[in-house]
Amino acid sequence: MKYAIITGASKGLGESIAKRLLQEQIAVISVSRTENIELKNLAIEKGIEFKHVSCNLSLEKEIQEVFMEIAHCIFEKNPTEILLFNNAGVIEPIQKVGNLDQTPIIRNIKVNLIAPILITNLFLSQAPLTNTKVTVINVTSGAAIRSFEGWSVYGSSKAGLNMFTQTTAIEQADLKTKNVIIGFSPGVMDTGMQETIRSTSGDAFKELEKFKEYKEKNLLLETDTVAQRLVELVLRGNPESGRVYHIKELLES
Repeated sequence: MKYAIITGASKGLGESIAKRLLQEQIAVISVSRTENIELKNLAIEKGIEFKHVSCNLSLEKEIQEVFMEIAHCIFEKNPTEILLFNNAGVIEPIQKVGNLDQTPIIRNIKVNLIAPILITNLFLSQAPLTNTKVTVINVTSGAAIRSFEGWSVYGSSKAGLNMFTQTTAIEQADLKTKNVIIGFSPGVMDTGMQETIRSTSGDAFKELEKFKEYKEKNLLLETDTVAQRLVELVLRGNPESGRVYHIKELLES
């Protein structure tokens, strides 16, 4: 049986990914600070295993404890494959360098970069014990390859995640494992993160008006649409390890 672990599954893209996977009869472990009751009820309706685990991804000790327990519970069931969606992310602080506060800088790097590294490392270390294939999907951003004023921390954390993804893929190929790791850039979606961006000061974020226009002109992608294309890629698209996929290419294919 396949198991999927999704960080940040209580809302936004994570919630949409979880719903799509439950429709595919794949067991889901939701990891977030709050539980989504709608997902729990959907799993009951479909008769699929579902579990919510609370975790603060900015606390390294909590990450290690929570994911060690998750790994233990899953690997003892000898799953055919584990899908690991490192989806949780934060965009704050949105501010120009010189006006940044220390606390949100550290939290951003911990959630966006350190947490996916720790979680991926744990599961790739355990997978050989049961000969289980692990497919890792790191949700990244266009900000990883294009600079936005005010997004220095967010862009840097996502650029680091891309490099981690590509380097891990090379290592896994060299080890001749069957594991796959990809990046996925979901584009500009109608999520809480976009609400945060639109509430930013124009002094801190130069492209504020453009992002407000995305909402006003209904140009934001629906998370269900993005999740559907991503899940199709992961389950049936034979994704290329080390590649960073963008939603635009998936929508056009």
